[in-house]
Amino acid sequence: MRQNALPKLLITLAVIVAVFVIFIRPLAHSIRQGLDLQGGTHVVLEAEDTDIAKVDDDAMQRVVSIMERRINELGLTEPIVQREGERRVIIELPGIKDPDKAIQTIGKTAMLEFKDEEGNTLLTGNDLKDAQAVMNQQNNQSVVTLEFSDEGTKKFADATLQNVGRQIAILLDGEVLTNPVVREPILGGRAEISGQHDLEESQSLAILLRSGALPVKVNIIETRTVGPSLGQDSKDKSEFAFVIGIAAVLVFMLIFYRACGFIADISLMAYTILLLAVLKGLDATLTLPGVAGIILSIGMAVDANVLIFEHFKEEFRLGKSIRLAMDTGFKRAFTTILDSNTTTIIAAAVLFFFGTGNIRGFAITLGLGVLLSMFTAITLTQFMLKLLVNANIISSPTVYGANGFMLFQDGKVER
Repeated sequence: MRQNALPKLLITLAVIVAVFVIFIRPLAHSIRQGLDLQGGTHVVLEAEDTDIAKVDDDAMQRVVSIMERRINELGLTEPIVQREGERRVIIELPGIKDPDKAIQTIGKTAMLEFKDEEGNTLLTGNDLKDAQAVMNQQNNQSVVTLEFSDEGTKKFADATLQNVGRQIAILLDGEVLTNPVVREPILGGRAEISGQHDLEESQSLAILLRSGALPVKVNIIETRTVGPSLGQDSKDKSEFAFVIGIAAVLVFMLIFYRACGFIADISLMAYTILLLAVLKGLDATLTLPGVAGIILSIGMAVDANVLIFEHFKEEFRLGKSIRLAMDTGFKRAFTTILDSNTTTIIAAAVLFFFGTGNIRGFAITLGLGVLLSMFTAITLTQFMLKLLVNANIISSPTVYGANGFMLFQDGKVER
């Protein structure tokens, strides 16, 4: 085992460093970014009681669901739709080019009605099965084609049979979109809405109709736009903070713990790659609080190594060999690491389940970071240090940091 220790150690170090150098930037940039990192629009909607519909929990859940469908139909990237309190919905639209148009589309009530000349409602949007925007080949104008459900098909057939030669108005939110004359009964369950200025307007209308009408009236009470330049500035500062944090930790570990610190630094590289890969795999949205959670978790990762190495120093000063002191140091530190990380994970879980928005993002990155830091410290760091000791290429205790700086000795830093 000792003869194979050095090749295994070198291969392990080479693989970790190569993976870190090659994948750190692509992984970091592939994780989707929140509003504060790339700019966009933040909208707050509030539901309102009316004579027709009252706000309750079921209505708010349907509002959130409909808003999500509308935004997804618009093709916006990485939107966030979440409920806040009893009556409010927060919507974040990162990177959109036309926030006013997006806000207008998602905020419409979208109450579709078919009415006869007496004002009687014959059908509503609930009778729709599908709506699509197409170009009419005959006059090269955009229209919205409607396909009714089975029940809607029967209602529409009856309505057109009873209103031949008369008008049936199609209204959206009380406004007349078109008021065609029924020339013959329509039995196939299909119709079309004309009068849109262009195909893009028809597509917006089709999205509203497909997603369904909001069950209650909603008002836009706050709109905040974060410009791309401000988002980029936040992104640049967060990247700079991340680099400075990593660099400071790496230098600290090298100065105080030398060979052990070098192994810890390599383990920290593996930890960083693992954390970014997990965030990417979970399709997480990274925000500034999330970046703060990552940086804090890096400190937690180093804390585990510090506990291990300090116990190693204590055991070595008691006269044990380097190998035995290292093994005992890991065993003694394990309980402390487990206890401290468990309390942090509990705190992160509380923030996640009771927090909202960016607070939950911070909790996710912190919790994942602590779990991964514990894994890398207990397994990867221990594995590489054992290989280093077994390789027997370094015999001086000073190189391992055992006779160097001593932390937490009577509350002071000593040599």
